[in-house]
Amino acid sequence: MSQFTAISRAKIPVGKEVPIDLSVWLLHHETTIRSTFFFGVLLLIAIWEVISPRRRLLRSKSERWVNNLLLTFLNTLLLRLLFPAAAVGVAAFAELHGWGLFHHFHTPGWLATILAVIILDFAIYIQHILFHAVPLLWRLHRVHHADPDYDVTTGARFHPLEIILSMLIKFATIVVIGAPVIAVVLFEIILNAMAMFNHGNIKLPLTVDHWLRTLLVTPDMHRVHHSVEDDEANSNFGFNLSLWDRLCATYRHQPRQGHEGMTIGIHRYHTPQMVTRLDGMLLLPLRGKVSEYAINRRHWSPKPEEER
Repeated sequence: MSQFTAISRAKIPVGKEVPIDLSVWLLHHETTIRSTFFFGVLLLIAIWEVISPRRRLLRSKSERWVNNLLLTFLNTLLLRLLFPAAAVGVAAFAELHGWGLFHHFHTPGWLATILAVIILDFAIYIQHILFHAVPLLWRLHRVHHADPDYDVTTGARFHPLEIILSMLIKFATIVVIGAPVIAVVLFEIILNAMAMFNHGNIKLPLTVDHWLRTLLVTPDMHRVHHSVEDDEANSNFGFNLSLWDRLCATYRHQPRQGHEGMTIGIHRYHTPQMVTRLDGMLLLPLRGKVSEYAINRRHWSPKPEEER
């Protein structure tokens, strides 16, 4: 950190007041900035869900919220213990050593920031598909999909091992492209905010949803991805930009049974002890056969023994 600060200040003319470099300031305040946006967006979407809900929730909201948020805080604590500098620290380290494509080609900062946010978003899209395609990864990702209802807390509900793997993939992407520090901070804020927004149980006017989803993933668009029907679950993988699903032919406009009629979750995984309680979520990857992963299954209706 001190070496990075010294380099950033070396460009200041002698005799001038030394300003705080933006990258250094972001490194020191990244946790506060992200936490402020996280709790702010969480509160906003939670209030919106009360005022204008899209679907009637089937399970106890208080029980789901307590367990989903406990899992979120557990993941946050684990990441801080394993990766104290987080993604922004990796970006600063890569910048300090000139690693990555943007540093190699001396890309202007404003352009590198825009491109880095877009590339990181595409990386998350590809990662999401991989977590549906690889059996071991799908077992981890089931924790997210097994939520029997769909609201703002679903957007932060992931197994700790998935969170760690996701962070490592993010680290690799940042180093390869040489993402600027400001781009990483912006991306983290956007990703968290959009994950809560598009998992929100909120009702948007159909016209607003139609125009907004030409660029961004809306709640109605992403809710299709949480259907129990496998072909619907294998669509709409994006979290932020809707462009990737359209370009890669994974876009689905609406669920067959409509948003009020569709069933959320995973076939055969529906008991509260398994899909709602914290201990059940942590152990969920150990349940079921290894061959049970979503992207290889194409039937639309459950088999007789597969109760919802």
